[in-house]
Amino acid sequence: MSLKRRSSLVGIVGAVLLTGCTSPVPSADNAASSPATEASSVAANIAWPESLNVMGDGFPSTGAACRKIGESEETVNFLDDSATLVGCPTEADAAKLGGKIVSTVDGITLVSVPATTTTKSGDGDGMGDAKVAGTDYNATAEIKCAGYRKHPAGTCPAGVKRNTEGGMTLVDITWPGGDSRALFFNEAGKLVTANTSEADGSAAFQLKSIKQGDTTIVTIGPERYEIPDVFLMGD
Repeated sequence: MSLKRRSSLVGIVGAVLLTGCTSPVPSADNAASSPATEASSVAANIAWPESLNVMGDGFPSTGAACRKIGESEETVNFLDDSATLVGCPTEADAAKLGGKIVSTVDGITLVSVPATTTTKSGDGDGMGDAKVAGTDYNATAEIKCAGYRKHPAGTCPAGVKRNTEGGMTLVDITWPGGDSRALFFNEAGKLVTANTSEADGSAAFQLKSIKQGDTTIVTIGPERYEIPDVFLMGD
């Protein structure tokens, strides 16, 4: 065998060996998913039963596996003005929320999550209002509501932001389907305004509020909202 031919053969063998030892670069399609991506994927693939009134796109944050649950025949006995009813695909997911597991409906674990955390306005700890985990709210709760686009009386998930810019308190109320209404109160807990608009016809409605015991009743035309003092002002 000639020296030239032998050299060529050695080069070919070396190239083959190098190719066999080199790990292929994974494509984007084959790359491992991040935990957040996997959680979002799992949440999106959950088959929520029709027996539950499922709201929002995650609790306590967007993409989380659990969901807020509204009023239905299956849940009416578990709703509480001072807590948020949440449904989770597993009991382990429900346990992470720190609330009280109240039932299991069609494979979904229901947990009642307290509206406020242990540090509340008026505790005297100098810390101010705490935030509900995973949100910008000082408290969340199910409040009594009725009348939005002829919606029957029931409950709506709500969140409150206390002592915002200018000392105002904001209450965000979410209706089934994702529409929302914002109510603004002054430092004394009196209603100042609401985010009415011409688009849904509410700009033409009369805005009123009256106090009944420890609850403020807000009406915007046919809409009615009941806001407990403890939710609005803290304790």
